[in-house]
Amino acid sequence: MTMENAMPTEAAETAPPRFDTLPLDAKLLRAVAESGYLAMTPIQAKAIPIVLAGRDVMGAAQTGTGKTAAFTLPLLQKMMRHENASMSPARHPVRALVLAPTRELADQVAANVKKYAQHSLLRSAVVFGGVDMKPQTEELRKGVEVLIATPGRLLDHIEQKVAVLNQVEYVVLDEADRMLDIGFLPDLQRILSYLPKERQTLLFSATFSPEIRRLANSYLQDPVTVEVARPNATATNVEQRFYSVTDDDKRAVVRQLLRQRELTQAIVFVNSKLGAARLARSFERDGLKTQALHGDKSQDERLKALAAFKRGEVEVLVATDVAARGLDIADLPGVFNFDVPFNSEDYIHRIGRTGRAGASGLAITLVTRDDMRMIGEIERLIKKKIEIEPIELEDDRPRRPRRRSFDEERDAPSAEVESRAEPRVEARGDARPAPPMRRTQSADPFFDRPYEPSGSGTAIWEKGAAVKAEEADKAAMPAAPRGGLSPNIRAKKKVASLLGGGRA
Repeated sequence: MTMENAMPTEAAETAPPRFDTLPLDAKLLRAVAESGYLAMTPIQAKAIPIVLAGRDVMGAAQTGTGKTAAFTLPLLQKMMRHENASMSPARHPVRALVLAPTRELADQVAANVKKYAQHSLLRSAVVFGGVDMKPQTEELRKGVEVLIATPGRLLDHIEQKVAVLNQVEYVVLDEADRMLDIGFLPDLQRILSYLPKERQTLLFSATFSPEIRRLANSYLQDPVTVEVARPNATATNVEQRFYSVTDDDKRAVVRQLLRQRELTQAIVFVNSKLGAARLARSFERDGLKTQALHGDKSQDERLKALAAFKRGEVEVLVATDVAARGLDIADLPGVFNFDVPFNSEDYIHRIGRTGRAGASGLAITLVTRDDMRMIGEIERLIKKKIEIEPIELEDDRPRRPRRRSFDEERDAPSAEVESRAEPRVEARGDARPAPPMRRTQSADPFFDRPYEPSGSGTAIWEKGAAVKAEEADKAAMPAAPRGGLSPNIRAKKKVASLLGGGRA
């Protein structure tokens, strides 16, 4: 075969397959086309046929490659046979259960399910914590085929006998490694105990550690592993930069890079809820439109902040790792790791918020001296050497003078010590010695006269000795008689007139 004949065949093989080549219902294909999707991503092209065939799947792909549609579309297709227009809740039992680790991810998956099923009669609902249970209870009692939930709130509905799962045919663990890694295992075991033994189970995530793989295998029956990229790999269309900074310069570096790179929006990831709130207030004082997203906020506040960011009303979203998984924000230009994540796998999820659906993105990580151990763990995970670059700040902020050590203070010349003791006038970016203070003349000349000793000039201790001698001489002399009376007769005491004294 000649080269000319081989080239068209190779081009045809590399062309991404289209959704309309799949055996999907016309209602689903219509919804996909209206969403603007024509060609499938690699994870969708590999996983959808396997799910349609009824096999259990473990799907691993880079974040932002369309894993949600990879399990949503085939499950909706398989449930189309149960589609009906009956108003009876009994005709709409829960047949597919999707479990997600965070409220934001559950809400996003629910939005995708509603979008793909909009032309069908299939019903869906989402339940998660942080909001009132009553509206969720009313919706579940009406009957739904697809239920998206976080584990804790789902158990609450199960205990109230509102969520009945005895007819579930399909189970999906979205972001499965996170589900099994952050303490959801007891809740998952309880939920799975309410499900039928005969079911199809799907696990999708961006990362799978060997421990998670072994644990997940206990939930699946003869699973098919679908990996479209090297495990734990980062997206190739995301530019990753690492800058060496100090803690005091981090905020200024973020502002400078936002300006230099002309980033209209960015997510700034931190490791703590308190740090997120404080940093958001600092950016607000710097003039940036900022919102904070963390676990201490109510669900309503979190959803409003996320919606405002998606509408472009917020420039900087300061978030903890609740925003690192599954959030799909179209055309997000960049993310910042203000704090290096404690868990190296969270790094992949964080930077996966940018560069989605084939777009380019920028991921910047600020590294301090204390972060080197975590940087080494990220290197081992992504199997790539990380180059940490220096960065020079443009602003001329006044720097605090370096405090001298004890030895330097001891060895400093006395004249220098005296000069440092002089009062100084501190100004922004300037420190000059103050002029010598002038003594002003008092208005009363008495206070300006020199000291003059008063009296004869005898010292106070000499005066005391003379007085004591004079008193001793007087005591030795006999007292003169008063009124012809004997000196042995005591005189009358003087009494005040008010008490009867002084009368003749």
